Formats: sequence, structure tokens, C-alpha cells
Amino acid sequence: MSLSAPRIVFGVHSLSPYSRVDHTPYGILKVIGSANISMQAALEELYGGAQKFSWAAESKTIKAELACKVKAYPGFLFTQFLGGTNTDNAAETDASVSALTNVKGTSVMQATTGLASIAVKTASKGDVKFGKYVLVATDATHVDVYLMSDVDIARGNAGTYQSDGLKVTATPLSITTGASVDIPNFGLTLTGGSGTIALVAGDTAIFSARPVNNGSSDITIGSASTTLPAFGAVILAQKRATAEMFEIEAFNCIASGFPIAFDEFAFSQTEIKVSCIYDSVQDAVFKIRSVIPTTFT
Repeated sequence: MSLSAPRIVFGVHSLSPYSRVDHTPYGILKVIGSANISMQAALEELYGGAQKFSWAAESKTIKAELACKVKAYPGFLFTQFLGGTNTDNAAETDASVSALTNVKGTSVMQATTGLASIAVKTASKGDVKFGKYVLVATDATHVDVYLMSDVDIARGNAGTYQSDGLKVTATPLSITTGASVDIPNFGLTLTGGSGTIALVAGDTAIFSARPVNNGSSDITIGSASTTLPAFGAVILAQKRATAEMFEIEAFNCIASGFPIAFDEFAFSQTEIKVSCIYDSVQDAVFKIRSVIPTTFT
């Protein structure tokens, strides 16, 4: 009688977290470098006398952990592993700009004596550049515009930094009652308030803009009410040339966050640590399934 073929596991295919409430999946991670499960028992060792080695040892608690190297950042990754909120936005064919928000003082965003609004100039929507902007009042009727990064500054009619202070307006923009003024080369228009303009020099307001796009996301992390909900996870090894498949299901997982890495000339990847704990309904921490199909498809 010959020996059975050995069970061999190769590569990693995917990891899919799911809700412990109704078992629906949150999504699938396929751009991953690894998904490693470890189980380590703490040992109580008995030492005595002149013996340098233990006389006896007994295992105590067992720590089960899943460590994943992830190379893509779907929205559910931030909600399940960082306790954040994720909003996916529809495509914006006319670009978009957020509302003005006062930061220092209250005179810049002011419907009567300051700026009433900011909007995309439809005829110049191709000039709208992705970024975070700051408006700074220079006197009672003028503002300068600053852009936090030049990552998209060349889009459409290119913008230009005027100084190392990140100012993009060559001269301050004049704000007049009820009238509109364009931010040159940025596809955006500011509209003055309905009354006598009375900005306070040094007051600031911020806004953000997105170019014409096929979709976007807004993700917020670190709320005071942040929780890290438990979830289940199904991990699959790569299907082998023999069509053999190998699956591990972890029934009760708690994530502990992850770093977001920006390294020069490198794709971002992060390592996620997950504690795998006992599930009383399943009476298990993990379940493993493997199969060797009779046809290689």
C-alpha cells in the first residue's frame, strides 16, 4: 500500500471578513502579501536546585493571532480594523468643492460681510485641482489663497506657487458685495456676501476640492466613539496546480489597528494584527477545510 499524497499549502489567495451578526461579508482582500496564523502557549516551568534546566513544564494560556500584510486599502479595512467611518461618493462629472469653514476668526465665511460661497466654475471645471486650500484675509476686502500640496497643481491650466509659503495667488483677490471672483487657473469662484464686506486681516477659512472623477471616498478615523467590532474571517490559500484548496475560518476576531505607510518609490503596504478568540457557539477558534477536486479546473 502506497502512502497518501501529503497535504501541501501554497501561497495566499484572499481574506474575507464577515459580520458575526448575520454572516454577510464586508468585502474581500485579494492584494495581500501574507495571512499568517500563530498559536503560542505560555508555559509554566519548574526550576529547582542546581539544575539549570526545568524539571517540568505545563502549558497555560494560548494566544491565537492572525497577521496579514495588506497591499490595498478598501473602505471596509478602515471601518473594521481602525473603527473609522467610510463614505464612498458617486462620480463627479463637474468636479466638486466643499463648503468654506472658518478656522481663525469668523469674518471670512460670512454670508453678509464676508464670503457667501465658493463654487466650481463650470466652464473651467477641468482646472479644479485635488487638494486642501486656505483663504487668508489680507485686509477688509481681499484674500489670498494657499494650497497645501502641489501633487495635482499641473492639472488643466497649471497653478503656480508664488512663494515657499504655498500661496497660489499672485495678488490678493478682491471681494466685493454680491460679486464673483475667480481663483485663477483653479476652476473655482468665490462670491462676496450681500452686505458691506468687512474681512478681518489674518482671519482664515479652509475648503477642499476634487477634480472631475470616477468616484471618491471620505474616511474619518479616531472619533471619540470609536469601537473595533468583532468579526469573522475566511482565509484561502492559493489554489494549487492540483486544484487542491485550503481554507481557514476564524470565528471571532478583534483587530488592533494598522499603520499606513508612505515609502519613497514603493507601493504602500501595511501589516494588520488580529486577535483570534474563542467562539462559544462554534466551540472553536478556527476551523480548517481542505479539498482535492476530482477535476482540475
